[in-house]
Amino acid sequence: MPESKVSLDHAEESDTSGYRIPPDARVENGPASDGDRHVVVWDKASCKSYELFDAERQGAGAWHAGSGAIFDLRSNALRPDGWTSADAAGLAILPGLARYEEAAGGRIDHAIRITVPRSDQSYVWPARHQAGQAADGSLPPMGLRLRLKSSVDTSGLAPQARAVADALKKYGVIVADNGSPWYITGEEKAGWDNAQLDGLKAFKGSDFEAVDASGLQQAPDSGAVAPR
Repeated sequence: MPESKVSLDHAEESDTSGYRIPPDARVENGPASDGDRHVVVWDKASCKSYELFDAERQGAGAWHAGSGAIFDLRSNALRPDGWTSADAAGLAILPGLARYEEAAGGRIDHAIRITVPRSDQSYVWPARHQAGQAADGSLPPMGLRLRLKSSVDTSGLAPQARAVADALKKYGVIVADNGSPWYITGEEKAGWDNAQLDGLKAFKGSDFEAVDASGLQQAPDSGAVAPR
């Protein structure tokens, strides 16, 4: 696929070239959406993720976006410190999505991306960027990992929701952006059953605990975790 031309509002914190976005790439919530309008493309051949925020198709092979990032999924390297991505935390979106095949198989083996309405003007590893509304220690920083408490009863959840809940208990969520309260993001896939997933709406903030993940860090500029 030829390289796509991408113009960016925040080019100073974005990857400005190297995107290969197919002409039929989906815009989050549709091309008429007034939300974050993410575009996330997984390039299987090169094992890269091309991610845009506030994306708008400009014609054949051309896009405009607020910000953008390219992630080599074979690398643990983080974005330059202080840089955003297509998410406010400067993290990749793709690895944090709940995927239908995982949930259908009963096991999601990674942390999941989550949004919060307001965040602190700070960030913690592995995040690289903040977009906080206030310097307020009672608000979560970008990159904060939260985990569903082991005491929360999830036995009555439908299978898809149970798979997500089990991941929330084991791997937790990472605060990745400002947005809807406690919003867990999944890939767009016809197999998802909202009637099953609605069971997750019963969880409250008090059902979660904050996790100090700093001890997992191997190096400040790497997302690799220290062996346990």
